[in-house]
Amino acid sequence: MNPHAAVHHTRVDGIPTLFVQAPGPMRAGLVFRVGVADETLGRAGLTHLVEHLALYRQGVADYHYNGATKAAFTHFHVEGAEHEIAAYLTGVCASLTDLPMDRLETEKEILRTEESRRDPGLLPLWRYGAQGYGLVSYPEWGVRNASAQDVRQWAHSWFTADNAVLWIAGEHIPAGLSLKLPAGDRRPMPAVTSALPATPAYFSDGTGGVLLDAVVADTTAAWLYSAVLERELTRALRQEGGYSYTAASDFTARRDGYALVTAFADSLPAKQDAVLGGFVDVLAGFQAGRIAQADLDAVRGRVDGALAAPDTEARRLPGLAEDLLAGRPLRTAGELRAELSAVTPADLHRVAVEAAGTALLQVPGGHRADWAGYTPAPVDSPYAVTGRRFAARDGSETVLVVGADGVSLTGRERDASERAVTVHYRACAAVLSWPDGGRRLVGTDGLTVEVEPGLYGVDAHTMAALDAAVPPQAVVRLPPRPQPAAPRPRPAPAAGGPAPARRTWGQRTGIFLLLSLAALLAFVALAWTVGGAGDPETGAGEYAILTCVLWAAVAGVGWPAVSMLRRPRKE
Repeated sequence: MNPHAAVHHTRVDGIPTLFVQAPGPMRAGLVFRVGVADETLGRAGLTHLVEHLALYRQGVADYHYNGATKAAFTHFHVEGAEHEIAAYLTGVCASLTDLPMDRLETEKEILRTEESRRDPGLLPLWRYGAQGYGLVSYPEWGVRNASAQDVRQWAHSWFTADNAVLWIAGEHIPAGLSLKLPAGDRRPMPAVTSALPATPAYFSDGTGGVLLDAVVADTTAAWLYSAVLERELTRALRQEGGYSYTAASDFTARRDGYALVTAFADSLPAKQDAVLGGFVDVLAGFQAGRIAQADLDAVRGRVDGALAAPDTEARRLPGLAEDLLAGRPLRTAGELRAELSAVTPADLHRVAVEAAGTALLQVPGGHRADWAGYTPAPVDSPYAVTGRRFAARDGSETVLVVGADGVSLTGRERDASERAVTVHYRACAAVLSWPDGGRRLVGTDGLTVEVEPGLYGVDAHTMAALDAAVPPQAVVRLPPRPQPAAPRPRPAPAAGGPAPARRTWGQRTGIFLLLSLAALLAFVALAWTVGGAGDPETGAGEYAILTCVLWAAVAGVGWPAVSMLRRPRKE
């Protein structure tokens, strides 16, 4: 048998099929061109819910099977004997055309449990916003309110024979396959959105290490650049600097002609400055063309060895199925190896320059990266809507504005400039709605505005007008919140953090009076402590008691004043 078996193209029940003749246990998968990026934030999770329902009837099996919902693709895969492969794929297709809706609420609970353990990261949200590829950063809010009709309609629209590719690695295509799926359309790749007005950009979040992603052309040189970047980050930050334990990078093809290079380095709080500086230095070195031929040769040898393995084409089948669904040309392992051998350090330098232009950097909380040429990612809006204004009832200068076309939350900075966060109704990705009247509007750019009627004194008529103006499909109805539930109002955020609220006139007067009274009592107590012991008419016991009483009075008055000085602001 040829160890580098070719990929054969055929069809099974009208579904395009990629087949590789391979020994050992048979492997197969059914891939659909649908994923999280095809949803909206208000309906996020529908694809994942369909995947779970389609697998329920498989039950507990002796062979290995599973499903996976990705940004733009959904996979059903299996490994086992020929009859097990046939039963699994036939059963998945049968379930997709007749989902077990009696299992709907149970699978919703399972998805919420799964979500509680997932940490998707923030880079997609900041790069793409609350839409498209950015939805992988958000909770699956659409699952909670999804009806049986919603789920059936989603499955019928996206999980079709014309939007699927089958792949099989084995001795032959298994007998008994029956992949009965409805006809449909081959769906285009999701639109690529952006929440970044300029790149390279950065944002500050968390206490961990440094993360970066960059969008580059999907080439063999970019693949090698990612591997060389990991090698250099490990050498600089772990082996030489001793700042990080893990320094890694990843290369993910987006299947639209571009790929994402992602890099990460962890750190202890005391080493964050060193890790950030070292990380930026490595990137700058690559941008300057300091890429060693030895490093390129080392990673090229490792990648070439993997492509030369006998089971390479079989292992590449899931990715080839995605390429076919996306309309991308299918390259053989031999073609990739030829491309690898032609890559030079100059090619990697060009990728490094391209990556520098699209980079998004996440730095630890309290740190900045503008010194390295990165622009702060936007955390506010260029303007506020006009409409009814509701001042916060906590004495801060935060104002909620409810207009005909959107809502804004405004506040003043230390320099008296006004900052605003605005969500337009027409660009509202989701509206979280609680029974107590609270609303959270999430814009497609990822910015949010909290509308808490009790905190701003918003009347019922205005709230009704707001509810009528938002897109109905964006509304996510949530269960009651525990009390105290409503978040406290905040000034509009800025790159350097929220502006502090000022003390009210009553607070300042109270602090002054308490401090004055505490000072007077302290003077009396001090005078008594010094002179009282020498008074022949005062006994030792009486002196001790009066001394304690006087100093206790000083503490009783002074401590509230000090506490008000230490906690003068409300968030």
